[in-house]
Amino acid sequence: MSFRPKPGSIPESPGVYRFRDAGGRVIYVGKAKSLRQRLNSYFADFSALHPRTQTMLTTAAGVDWTVVGTEVEALQLEYSWIKEFDPRFNVKYRDDKSYPYLAVTMGEDFPRVQVMRGAKRKGTRYFGPYSHAWAIRETVDLLLRVFPVRTCSAGVFKRAGQIGRPCLLGYIDKCSAPCVARVTPEEHRALAEDFCDFMGGNTSRFIKRLEKEMREAAAEQEYERAARLRDDIQALQRALEKQAVVLGEGTDADVIALAEDPLEAAVQVFYVRGGRIRGQRGWVVDKVEETSPGELVEQFLLQMYAEASPEAMPREVLVAALPPDSDAVTELLSEQRRARVDVRVPQRGDKKALMETVERNAKESLAQHKIRRASDLTTRSKALQEIAEALDLDQAPLRIECYDVSHLQGENVVASMVVFEDGLARKSEYRRFAVKTKEGDVASIHEVISRRFRRYLEERSATGELAPDDDAHGPIDPETGKPRKFAYPPNLVVVDGAGPQAAAAQRALDELGIDDVAVCGLAKRLEEVWLPGDDQPVIMPRSSEGLYLLQRVRDEAHRFAITYHRSKRSKTVKESALDGVPGLGPARRQALLRHFGSVKKLRDATAAEICAVPGIGPSIAEVIVSTLKGESP
Repeated sequence: MSFRPKPGSIPESPGVYRFRDAGGRVIYVGKAKSLRQRLNSYFADFSALHPRTQTMLTTAAGVDWTVVGTEVEALQLEYSWIKEFDPRFNVKYRDDKSYPYLAVTMGEDFPRVQVMRGAKRKGTRYFGPYSHAWAIRETVDLLLRVFPVRTCSAGVFKRAGQIGRPCLLGYIDKCSAPCVARVTPEEHRALAEDFCDFMGGNTSRFIKRLEKEMREAAAEQEYERAARLRDDIQALQRALEKQAVVLGEGTDADVIALAEDPLEAAVQVFYVRGGRIRGQRGWVVDKVEETSPGELVEQFLLQMYAEASPEAMPREVLVAALPPDSDAVTELLSEQRRARVDVRVPQRGDKKALMETVERNAKESLAQHKIRRASDLTTRSKALQEIAEALDLDQAPLRIECYDVSHLQGENVVASMVVFEDGLARKSEYRRFAVKTKEGDVASIHEVISRRFRRYLEERSATGELAPDDDAHGPIDPETGKPRKFAYPPNLVVVDGAGPQAAAAQRALDELGIDDVAVCGLAKRLEEVWLPGDDQPVIMPRSSEGLYLLQRVRDEAHRFAITYHRSKRSKTVKESALDGVPGLGPARRQALLRHFGSVKKLRDATAAEICAVPGIGPSIAEVIVSTLKGESP
C-alpha cells in the first residue's frame, strides 16, 4: 500500500495510532504496546486479515501515531480520540433496543419522578435500566404511597398552581401536591431524596422506621393510622419483591458477559445494588479485527464508564474475561469512582452462577439480533450497490446527503440537509438552513448547496487537508472540541426534485470547483431519478432496494424541512398576533407567551390575569385585552 510507513520509521514505544481516509477523516484509532509491531501486522499479509480490517485498509490513505509513556496514558488517549473523531471502523457498542430508566429530576425546583429513555441529562438521578416501562410504573405506583413525589408534566404542574387545585393523585394521597403549596419545596425535595435512597438500595431504614411508627400508632390506639402504615410497609415489600435477591446484601456490582461470533458480539450487563438486580441492559457491536474477549471487555468498560458519575460506579465489576491491561483499566475506573474498583472474573459460588445467567442472556440477545439484522445488512449493501450502478458511480455512495426546500407560498423559506452513512441515518450531522432567496425552489437549492460546500471548502482549508500531518485536530474544532459542521464531503448529493433542481445543485458545485461529488434529483410524482443535464430520467425498478433507500433519504429530508418550517412559521404567527398591540415590545411579548403558552390562552385571559406577568401593568393589560378581543373571530 502506498501509505505504508518506511521501514524503521515506526517507533517501538507504546502509543496510539490513527488511520485516515483520502479526505483526512480519521476512520480507525488503535493503541499498542509496540507501535512498530502492531502497525507492521497490518501490512504483512493482507489476505490473512479480518474482512472488515481489509475494508478499513483499502479505505485508508494514511496513518500517523503518537507515542505515550504508560498503558494508562494509551487507554486515555485512545478513548479520547475515539470520542473526538468518531471513527467509522472502531468498535462501537450500540443498545440493541432503547431501555427505559426510572428518573428523578433532582435538578428541578420540584423534582419529578418519570420514565425516561435516550441520552441522560445533567441533574437527574437514574435507576435501572428496566426491560419494560410497565415494570417501572408498577414500582412507582407502589412507592408513591410512601414517597408521594410529583410525577406530573411541567404543563399540568403549572396549570394546577394557576387554578389552585391539585390533580387526581393529589386527592388520593399519591402526590404531596407541591403545586398548591401543601408542602414546602424543602419538604418535597426531602421526599424525593428519600425516594432516591430507597431506589438506591438503602431500603431497610425506611421499613424499620414505618414499623416503629405503626407500633407507636397502635399503642396509642390510632388504629386507622396504624393500618395505613401497615399498608405502606406492604407496598415497600412488594416493590422489593420485584427485584430478585441474588447476592449478599452489601454487594454492589455490575456483572458483564459476552457472546460472540467472528463478525459480531453481544454484551449483557446486570446491575446489582444491595444484593438485588436493579436493572439489565444489552449492547451489540461489529468486530473490526480478530479481537479477544478480553479486548472486547476492555473497550466496553472504557465506553461504558468513561463519563459515568462517581456515585453511579459500582465497587466491583465482574467480567467474563479480564482485559489485557487489567491493572491500567482498574486504575482508570478507580480514578473515575474516586475509590477502589475491583475488576475480576468470578470463579465459584453465587457470583459465578449469576455470570452464567448473564452469559445465557447475552447468547439469546446475539441470536435475536442476528435474526433481525441478517436481512438488514444484506439489503443496505445491495441498495448502495444498485445506486452506484444506476448512477454510474465509481464506488458505492457510503455517505449520502439529501436536501429539501420547504415554504408556504414563498414565505418562511427553509431547507434541510440529512445525512445517511452506510445506508443508515446519521442524525447528529443533520443541518437546516434559513433560505435568503425568494426566487423559487431551483434558486433555493442553488443557494443551499453553495453555502454548504463553501463551508466545506473553508473547513478543509482550516484543517489543512493538504498537509494533514501538520494538523492534529483534523475535522475537530480545537476551540469547541466538536466536529466541524461541514468538514466531510458526501459521495452523493440527492435533491428533492427533477432535472432543474439537480442541474442547480451541479451548477453550484461547478462554480466552487468541486468535481468529485455526484448529484441526482428524485422527483416525487413518478419517483424518477434525474441526473444533471440529462433529458431523460434514470428509471430504477419499483422493487429496487436502491430506489427504496433514495426514497427513505428523500422522505427524511422532507420531514426534517417541514418540521423546521412549521416551527419557524409558528413563531412568526405568535409574534405577529401581538405586533399590533401598542407599547408592547419584544421582551414583554416573549414574557406573555412564556407565561400563557399560546396566543389563544392569552386571548382568553382577563386583564387581571395578564397583570400577573412581570412588567405588565393595568393600562397595558387593558390594551392587550381590547386589541386581541378585536382580532378574535
